Amino acid sequence: MNVRGRSNARVRRLVVAALLAATPTAAGSTVAAAAPADSSAQPSAGPAGAGQRAALRWAPCGIEHPGYECATFRVPLDYDRPDAGSIRLAVNRLPATNPAGRIGSVFVNPGGPGGSGVGLVFSRFGNYLRTRLEGRFDVIGFDPRGAGASAPMHCFDNRMQLIGALLGQPLFPYGRGQYRPFFDAFAALGPACRDRGDPVLEHMNTADVARDLDGLREAVGDAGLTYLGFSYGSYLGNTYANLFPDKVRALVVDGVLDPQRWTSGRQIEDDRLSTQEEFNEFLRLCDEAGPECAFWTPAGSAARWAQLAGALRRQPLFLPEGLAYTYDYLVGDAASAMYAPEVWDGPNGAAALFDFLADAALGDQAGAAADAGRLHQGLRAQLRPPGGAANYPNWLDAYFGNHCADSHYPRAYSRWRDVGRYARDGSQFGPLWWWLDTGCARWEVNADRYTGPWTATTAAPVLVVGNFFDGVTSYRGATATAALLPNSRLLSYAGWGHTAYKRSACVTDYVHAYLLTVSLPPEGQVCPANPNPFQAGSGRESRRERVLVGLPPAGLIR
Repeated sequence: MNVRGRSNARVRRLVVAALLAATPTAAGSTVAAAAPADSSAQPSAGPAGAGQRAALRWAPCGIEHPGYECATFRVPLDYDRPDAGSIRLAVNRLPATNPAGRIGSVFVNPGGPGGSGVGLVFSRFGNYLRTRLEGRFDVIGFDPRGAGASAPMHCFDNRMQLIGALLGQPLFPYGRGQYRPFFDAFAALGPACRDRGDPVLEHMNTADVARDLDGLREAVGDAGLTYLGFSYGSYLGNTYANLFPDKVRALVVDGVLDPQRWTSGRQIEDDRLSTQEEFNEFLRLCDEAGPECAFWTPAGSAARWAQLAGALRRQPLFLPEGLAYTYDYLVGDAASAMYAPEVWDGPNGAAALFDFLADAALGDQAGAAADAGRLHQGLRAQLRPPGGAANYPNWLDAYFGNHCADSHYPRAYSRWRDVGRYARDGSQFGPLWWWLDTGCARWEVNADRYTGPWTATTAAPVLVVGNFFDGVTSYRGATATAALLPNSRLLSYAGWGHTAYKRSACVTDYVHAYLLTVSLPPEGQVCPANPNPFQAGSGRESRRERVLVGLPPAGLIR
């Protein structure tokens, strides 16, 4: 094997390791050990909450999480056969500090699918939300079935088996000879998971997660659900609203998926454009800032980017220690940066990374290549949530286990290639999103999944939040959801990044007011964009802290 072959083999190992490490939430190894040994309670068996209500038995989570309480909650494995076995969900809460004014519980979901609500509440986000809601709510997180510490589903015996299954594959195929091997490797995930015989695999659809959530709502004694869901959590909230419309007290969805496109496997219709639209704004804002943006040149940022992308498509850039930085890495880093404009600027920001990459790839400067390698790692570190990860965290398994149960994708390789060409049309980022879901090609769609209608009239209005330039869940998903739900109100943010809560002070204030009083923002309300993140005086450092402490933008999943 030549030097380049050895370099590519090594970098693919790093790609897989990075995919496994870039969890979508602030969960860490503490999640699995958070719950007491046996504090389970039996919820009502039926999907609509019929039967005797049982309270959760809370206990301290341990010295690592002072002030937090944990429990496990037993739910039916199969809601069609509630007496045929059960699983336990991991749950935690940060109790209200204003008992005299206590309203109830607010449940949160960070996205994914596969994200840990327990981890989100353990992060500083939990205390932030409790404080901003005047201490009047218990803040509750739970790991959805099959994910985190809730009967986790695994497709392999250990981390190394998973790495071995995907070893040698790019982040997405883009060159001759890559497409069929990539498809075969990811399509094999379905049979690998199914052959292990994990019972929860057949029951990880979002409708069952919504039924679990309704059981939790009943168990804490709330007559109606108060909920704050981000990204994929918007789909869970939307599903709950349509399955249990009479049980909604206040429900916020932020970073919204179009439920009709998500279930039909047509999400790529939004994905192929959304990241490109935000990245075009990244380049426009860079040009607007001029020399304050590290990637700017007088010829224009778009032209420089096109040169950089073209150069890396033709030939990898070899970084220190023989690592090959390839075109798929470039697209993956750019897509990851679109989660959070707060990491666009600064000495370790995305613009600085792309600047050094361009200098190295177009000018063959060894020093620039060394700096590019350092900045690549720095950007990943900024985007990665705090805390370590347990051996073989199962977020990738849980992502496919839930998403493939909900969404209908083609099985034939020829259809994946056809849609891949469509995804590529007019967008560098469409293929990244499309080929990721090849894992669903050999996965059985769950018979109990919910596919609509999505037009239920809820007991209380639903607040739908969307960003004009959200490169992960496009604004089109928010407008589609608001149009479908008769009793809903759309709140828009005219800026950039994935989700608006804690990013826009205007949006954040409206969300808190709604959760406290169920009062809606004015119809047609559009919150103004934050200042250009590349320009001095934009408050970018404080905004970075405000966003990244709670809602990590890492991971190319929702």
